[in-house]
Amino acid sequence: MNTNQLTSAQTNSLVVLRLLIGWHFLYEGVIKLYSSSWSAKGYLLSASFLQGFFRWLGSDSMITIVNTLNVTALMLVGISLLAGFKTRAGALVGIVLLLFYYLAHPAFPGLPQGPSEGSYWLVNKNLIEAAALYVLFLLPTESAFGIAKLMQRSRPQTA
Repeated sequence: MNTNQLTSAQTNSLVVLRLLIGWHFLYEGVIKLYSSSWSAKGYLLSASFLQGFFRWLGSDSMITIVNTLNVTALMLVGISLLAGFKTRAGALVGIVLLLFYYLAHPAFPGLPQGPSEGSYWLVNKNLIEAAALYVLFLLPTESAFGIAKLMQRSRPQTA
């Protein structure tokens, strides 16, 4: 399915969803980049699921790499979604990031919830945003609004 099969209201709704999620990712990346005290270490070391894996990621030997990859990926996903360029790749990277965040502190019954803004049961905001990105992956909107659309217009039409 492509956006040509959607109504303009449906396409516009998906574009708005893409822009909102893009802004969220870019904002999170920029805030972390400019915060000298930010590190993923506390989040990773407090993981309540797959503790060995997340503690390894939070170890002194890995944390600089993890922090750099996290901030870079957040910003690239945000820019991709906001700009409407390579949105499927951006959505896929965003899904992977969100699943990592979810798996470190899943909303499973009986596990401590860790750093969250409420109490959840199975579903939390990371999982919901990952599902929304999956919709954007399946129904890319870059041809409706964004740099990809501008690039399509600038290409000469062939007969």
